[in-house]
Amino acid sequence: MPVREIQPTRSELLEVTKKIKLTKNGHKILKLKRDGLILEFFKILDQSKDLRVEIARRYREAQERIAVANAVDGAIAVRSAAYALSTHPEIKLRSRNLMGVVVPDIKSSRIVAPLDERGYGIIGTSPRIDEATDAYEKLVETVVKAAELETTMKKLLDEIERTKRRVNALEFKVLPDLEEVERFIRFRLEEMERDNTFRLKRIKGKTAKALEA
Repeated sequence: MPVREIQPTRSELLEVTKKIKLTKNGHKILKLKRDGLILEFFKILDQSKDLRVEIARRYREAQERIAVANAVDGAIAVRSAAYALSTHPEIKLRSRNLMGVVVPDIKSSRIVAPLDERGYGIIGTSPRIDEATDAYEKLVETVVKAAELETTMKKLLDEIERTKRRVNALEFKVLPDLEEVERFIRFRLEEMERDNTFRLKRIKGKTAKALEA
């Protein structure tokens, strides 16, 4: 609202002063939230970087193990072991609250299975197939963890951007506007008070002259 449309009254001044105080408190809280989200983001970013390195390492290992199994035991034996798998990984997607942001909480099970629960006979397969299976199970498990962290990072980034916009709006638009209104009201009240004082002096002067006459 333009300052010229504001009624320069003491009640309006009190109301604007109260709004400024509330806005400053909100601005402070949002800045703390923004800073906390940024710290949390960088903490998860470090974890995500480590997991990316881990994924690359596990992928290379899994590729090497499956290549050895194919070369020594043959592609048919490897495929037979894969088709014989009796259990399948289970993923449960939940959510949790992280500084007011709803982020995924992925619970996985049956990804890394014991040797006797893989579905193929222990005697009928070679250690090389077991090693390849184990390597790929660990790779999948790491990918699931990485997916949770990557999604969490994206949600945190979105919330950081929203919070930054709100902080900037309060700091560079709302607060300056309110403070301008406050200055205008104070100026007008002081101006009105000076006018009243001047009028009172004139009235007293006229009254004194009338009494002397």
